Amino acid sequence: MTGRPKIQPVPQCCTFGSREMKGTLMKQVLIIVLLLAAPGGLSAQSSGPQSSFDLRSPDGRIELRIHAAGQIRYDLLLKGRAVMENSTLALDVEHNRLGANAKLIEAKQSSFDQVFEPVVRQKFAKIHDRHNELRLALEGGYAVVFRAYDEGVAYRLETSLPAQKVKVYGEEANFNFPSNFIVYYPQEDSFYSHNERKYLPQHLTEILPRYIATLPAVVDIGEGAKLAIAESDVDDYPGLWLHGTAPHFTLTATFPPYPLKETQTSDRDYKVVESADYIAVTSGTRTYPWRVIGIAEKDGDLITNQLVWLLERPSQVTDTSWIKPGKVAWDWWNDWNIRGVDFRAGINTDTYKYYIDFASKYGIPYIILDDGWYKLGNLLEVAPGMNMEELTAYAKQKGVGVILWTSWKTLDDQLMPALDEFARWGIKGIKVDFMQRSDQLMINYFHRVCREAAKRKMLVDFHGDQKPATMTRTWPNLINVEGVRGMEWSKWSWESEPKHNVTLPFTRMFLGPMDYTPGAMRNATKTTFAPINAQPMAMGTRCHQLAMYVVYEAPLQMLSDSPSNYLEEPQIMEFLGAVPTVWDETRVLDARIADYVLLARKNGNDWYTGALTDWTARDLEVDFSFLPEGNFVSEAYQDGINADRDAKDYKKISTPVNRTTKLKIHLASGGGWAARIHP
Repeated sequence: MTGRPKIQPVPQCCTFGSREMKGTLMKQVLIIVLLLAAPGGLSAQSSGPQSSFDLRSPDGRIELRIHAAGQIRYDLLLKGRAVMENSTLALDVEHNRLGANAKLIEAKQSSFDQVFEPVVRQKFAKIHDRHNELRLALEGGYAVVFRAYDEGVAYRLETSLPAQKVKVYGEEANFNFPSNFIVYYPQEDSFYSHNERKYLPQHLTEILPRYIATLPAVVDIGEGAKLAIAESDVDDYPGLWLHGTAPHFTLTATFPPYPLKETQTSDRDYKVVESADYIAVTSGTRTYPWRVIGIAEKDGDLITNQLVWLLERPSQVTDTSWIKPGKVAWDWWNDWNIRGVDFRAGINTDTYKYYIDFASKYGIPYIILDDGWYKLGNLLEVAPGMNMEELTAYAKQKGVGVILWTSWKTLDDQLMPALDEFARWGIKGIKVDFMQRSDQLMINYFHRVCREAAKRKMLVDFHGDQKPATMTRTWPNLINVEGVRGMEWSKWSWESEPKHNVTLPFTRMFLGPMDYTPGAMRNATKTTFAPINAQPMAMGTRCHQLAMYVVYEAPLQMLSDSPSNYLEEPQIMEFLGAVPTVWDETRVLDARIADYVLLARKNGNDWYTGALTDWTARDLEVDFSFLPEGNFVSEAYQDGINADRDAKDYKKISTPVNRTTKLKIHLASGGGWAARIHP
């Protein structure tokens, strides 16, 4: 990633040739203020080298008090209440600790107000970027940029050093809290991980230094407010992890070191066995990743917060007209179980033609060929029983695109010839898996794959890591990301359950889209569930599964169960066939982290509502005031009266509604509610 000039910041909107720029920038205000007081902006508290500054969000609710002499540190306040205190930052470049002995040269403020239209509408068709920025230029060839949004704050370092290449030995980012807050902490065992953890609440003092975590850490800062620690615009640098500091009230940054030696133990496991004492080798002149602190005064605001997306580098794909989100008929979760056919089901051309026929029937734009379609270690040799030319020709005839799964290391070894062959076959995308790392080399791999796939007009779905979720603005063809404990866990454990499911929208989904892979038609209660790999089921009710298609953001969204099961459920397919995967608008109607969520999303003239609960049965009220004027019909799928005993039990009800309607709904234990609302 190339750096900016030392003193003059470039507005993020200025990427020419992208859809974000063409016809989307409705207004932009750029005001440069040098050490002047500005309501809702910046004020200098004192002059000279000891200067400290107040940077406020445009609405004035959020305040950063920044101290720019000696050790750079900051306090974060929400409505005048300190929620972080004396937090520090620094960067160790060639054993020179930038930020430890700061000497201010210049401070400048910029104010931005602009609107973007994202290429892929994860939450909204238009995203408002309104923030105040403070750029501190410091002696030693570096700067720190702070931003205050109505949705939170962020900072990043910039360097303008004479050396073409430098080693970064570490980065200090200490997030200090004034009290022993509860944090939803996705605890990890090591840097080698799929990032598929539960977000379990614990006090800061319970998190020992040896316990690292992926992102985000969501902190309950009291009075109903939450704070989410994340990152954005990560390129040519390792991903941010956190660890505890008990008995202190602090979460602090840690990073996977730079790999020196790797060992391949299978076609999909490539482990670092020797590491350097530095974390990155990078350009001397560059911008570093944003450190993001999202703030939500109520839990539901975590779901609509767009801070991570706004801080990503704008789209690097010039022509995005070919990027088509949609649903996918998936094979692996249902173990290729189809019935009522006269051929042997499995990884073969006939089976995948069956998946294509199902997708075509319901207007599902894609199918995935998962693990097993190619000979291990060689993407250019298809498995016995597979005829790729015949299959892709059949898919094209039926109007269905094909996406291919691949182990990341095999793809890396054969990247150019494999992608060229996929392009010749007419493949629409790739699903890349088993990375399990976020060191600098792997982060660079994510960008390289997205870049090369975009050249061939292919979508990318990354599994095996969560970090690409923060790159979807930069690479809009990066259409979905895993790094989440999703429904696949139900094949071998009890881990993918309703309490976890209603935590994810407030935690993992804060980073970006997540490939949870819903759609189970075998639904089970706590007492009737069993993990069966070849005939999988899911905990929670049938309507719990349907509501996930509204609640979970996944522009490439799976239909994970067998086409045979869906074909026996035509009433269910009336909903699953129609439900979109991208949204013009999102409204959170009621929500409490780890307990329940009720929201509404708009696509075109239709609205969809979805509600999920944990194992507690609940009564909620749907207030339809989000609707425009006029009359609508709600086609709702609700838990049946016996859903607490038989989780498949549901009832479909059509009800006339308008913007004055208030509707009481009941969710069974582990239940859900989903509706399509149309004129």
